[in-house]
Order: sequence, then structure tokens, then C-alpha cells
Amino acid sequence: MDHISRLKKNVHLSIEAKQLLLADDGILLEFSQAVEVVVDRYKNDGRIYIAGNGGSAADAQHLAAEFVSKLARDRAPLPAEALTVDSSIITAIGNDYGYDLVFARQLAGKATGKDVFLGITTSGQSTNIIKALEQCRTIGIPGIVFCGYDGGQAKKSADFCIVVPGVATSTIQELHIVLAHTLCECVEAAIFGE
Repeated sequence: MDHISRLKKNVHLSIEAKQLLLADDGILLEFSQAVEVVVDRYKNDGRIYIAGNGGSAADAQHLAAEFVSKLARDRAPLPAEALTVDSSIITAIGNDYGYDLVFARQLAGKATGKDVFLGITTSGQSTNIIKALEQCRTIGIPGIVFCGYDGGQAKKSADFCIVVPGVATSTIQELHIVLAHTLCECVEAAIFGE
């Protein structure tokens, strides 16, 4: 396969996944409900904590930056934190308690009852995201997850699970970015007006 053919194939797969997302009322409703929870948390002086592994860790940081800085217009900052950025905390927890708890232990130490957590896991099987979602239940905050394939174990542990269509990790991750940007845009509109 030549380079142009490969690019065309990937663009077609991306378009197909986006069309499937648009046609799935269940996914759209779950996303809308998750947005309402985040808006409610912000209106009540809460914050969002976000985490993922690998590329999804970068997506967590990307989304936290959009909330704290801005997405598309000038406005006051919204409190958000990616749990993937403090190497001292991550390595200490990983060393002392194991990598599976790197996000759950941070939530236990940082989150209050006003907050919300968003986990991002392409497979739905990332144990550290699942443990973080379980920690959300322990401390009584909503847990949202963006995932793909069949949602994996994360689907069972989250209050809101947005499972996007796609047959490739890259396509699923593209849709996660669309969800993340849309989440931020919806929150901006709800908090600061259109």
C-alpha cells in the first residue's frame, strides 16, 4: 500500500467512526449526561481530575490545559488537573503501592465531594483507570470514562461510560479528542454563556 492509499484508508475509517457516533443516540445521551455532571460540579465550586495512559495521558493533559487556559475564547480559568504530570507523585505511588494505584491514590488525597473524575482508556481495561473509578465511588464523586471497543471493565466501574466506535486505537483516540473538545466547549457555554 502506498502512502496516499494508507492516508485515504485512515481518513475513511475516521469518517466512518464519526458517522457511527453521530447515529448512536445512546452514546450521545450518555455524553450529554456526563457534560451536565461536569457543569454541575463547576457551578458548585468543584474541579475535574483527568487521567489516562500513553497517548491518553497526553490527552488528559491537553484537556486540563483547555479548561485552565481556554478552548476558543477568553474567559476565566476553570480548575482542572491531569493526574499524569507529577513524576514524583507517580513514581512514589508506583514504587510504594504499585502502578495500578497511581491515579486512585491521588484522587484519595486531592478530590473533594465537589469534584468529578474523567478517565481515558482506549481499551477500557487500564487497571489504574478502573481503580480510579472505583476510588470515585469510595469518596462519592462521579466517575466518567471515555473508552472504545466494548468498554471493558471500565464500563462497569464508571457512572458515565462513553464508548466510541472504531476498529483501531488511533480512530478511537481521535474520537476521544472530539469528545474532550466538545466537553470543554459545552462547559464554557454553560458557565460563561454562548
